[in-house]
Amino acid sequence: MFKVREKEPDYAFIPNVDSPELNQYGKSIDLIKECEDLAGKSLNINGDSSIGENPNRYKQHGFYFNADNCISCHACESACSEKNDLPPHLAYRAVGYVEGGTYPNYTRLNISMACNHCDDPVCLKGCPTRAYTKFAEYGAVLQDPDICFGCGYCTWVCPYNAPQLDMTKGHVHKCNMCVDRLEVGLKPACVAACLGSALDFGVIETTPENRDQLETSIPGFPSPDITNPNIRFEQTKTLPREMTRTDSMPLRYEQDEQGRLGENSFHTKVHETGKSKEWNLAKLRSREDPLVVFTLISQGVIGAFLMMFLSSTFGPMLGFTELSIEYYPIAFPITLFALLGLETFALALSTMHLGKPHRFYRAFNNLKYSPVSREVASIAVFFNLFAAYTVLTVFSGLFTWLPTGWLQSLQTIMGWGAVVAGPVALYFMHSIYRIKARPFWNHWQVLSSFYGSMFSLGAVIVLIAFGSVAVFEGQSILPLINYVALPLLAGLVIEGFGLVRHRSDLKKNGGEGAASYYEQITTFGKTYLLRNALLFAGIVIVTLLMLLQAEGAVALMLWVIAILTIVSAAYIGRALFYVLVIPTTMPGAFFWRNKGFQEHARETGLADMPQVGVLPDIH
Repeated sequence: MFKVREKEPDYAFIPNVDSPELNQYGKSIDLIKECEDLAGKSLNINGDSSIGENPNRYKQHGFYFNADNCISCHACESACSEKNDLPPHLAYRAVGYVEGGTYPNYTRLNISMACNHCDDPVCLKGCPTRAYTKFAEYGAVLQDPDICFGCGYCTWVCPYNAPQLDMTKGHVHKCNMCVDRLEVGLKPACVAACLGSALDFGVIETTPENRDQLETSIPGFPSPDITNPNIRFEQTKTLPREMTRTDSMPLRYEQDEQGRLGENSFHTKVHETGKSKEWNLAKLRSREDPLVVFTLISQGVIGAFLMMFLSSTFGPMLGFTELSIEYYPIAFPITLFALLGLETFALALSTMHLGKPHRFYRAFNNLKYSPVSREVASIAVFFNLFAAYTVLTVFSGLFTWLPTGWLQSLQTIMGWGAVVAGPVALYFMHSIYRIKARPFWNHWQVLSSFYGSMFSLGAVIVLIAFGSVAVFEGQSILPLINYVALPLLAGLVIEGFGLVRHRSDLKKNGGEGAASYYEQITTFGKTYLLRNALLFAGIVIVTLLMLLQAEGAVALMLWVIAILTIVSAAYIGRALFYVLVIPTTMPGAFFWRNKGFQEHARETGLADMPQVGVLPDIH
């Protein structure tokens, strides 16, 4: 248990006050009202089996923030970091701010933010390892770093920057509500350290002393509808009509009419600064580079297998025999093994992307809620069915001991199983990115992109593998081209249509999604145009070659150009997909939690100084 100091001041203790039955989201504040068996259990803090005597131990607690009082002294940050022994590059609580007005009447609104221990914690549902638990004690959402394997998905889904991915240790950790202090009646360390009485803490919906408001939002705060956070705000001073951020996010917050918060809400808008179109190819690199390769390879492998299996199954009925093991007794099995090797490489790459790769097996722990768990499980099913089909097909001579017909039946079962499992796996893969806290991703275009890549890249792989053999043997590749051209073109058109609709919806919906689009046409404007040009060129070339039915050296050269164009467009597009996303995140400060400053620190060498709080190597 936490040791209470002698002569601890009264303001450091949680008041015992009456609370309503329901919070503002309609949820019960009494967390064991329907689960009496949860009462009287120890949290085993630091191995101590004692049970706290807080009379409100089983009620939802939360933070209260009075923006009028915050002076941005960062005492809350310091107290939190000291208590939790955090390194400079991590902070469970951070103070950011937005600014507005004109000189001399310039207004700054500070926001101190940590984990909000939400009623609907998306981090808990998203975590594949089940490292998160929402406790009946105080309603605290706690995370166990020893269970976490460092995928960082919780950092994607949380709108408040609460989970912190420690890339030096390979796992996530976060604010624990100072439950050890709560057990002995003390407020969290950040609250006790606040100099301006801006932070407070207690049973949710109980107005603290000298407070009037219990608002659920404030300028710069993401929509509370995402997670139903347990934080309440007060802000009574008149604010300018428009507030902007000091970090590098191109966002601003605009009132419909002048007025106080509560009377008029602030809406997130794009903060356009007149930036010119740039290439910024170096900035296409990100921590998610392994996922760029993993997703593209997986989609290509699934598409190629579908084409090979379906053509060998139904091809003879349709008069097409050029893509079967009988027609290519050597190339067909080699291609199957090559695809298996490619997918093995992709899976290894995605596993090594984890902070703790040796704990990869924990990805299956949360199949009920986590899209990551479902994606990993479905990819594993496809991979194993595909591997079984490959072995049964290529080494059929080793299975002569099976009863007559069994080998063929097993091949058929495994093949059709993989045919079904592959597209299902891509559906679950896309669901990972349907995140409310990341509007740029939260669109059906992700699904159209993944399925489009399945068709186009799968066709490209088949064309390269079997077309190369046909050219080497002096055979015509026109039948093969006619077979792969239609799915290839379909994949490109599906992706192109999705991108057009995505662009239109982002601009219409505004907010962080529109800000991502603004970054796309400015910071990466030339790269974005190149991707579009390559995608369009691929569609045009493939269409012309289909219509002309051309053969010979010129046609072969055009197909090589088309393949290079399509693969380049796919890679650039997927890299943009990861670097452009702007989450519904809390505002940073000029230095802290500012992507622009982090880039500057790495470019200039400031990141080599650990006290700066920026890791030199983001991978």
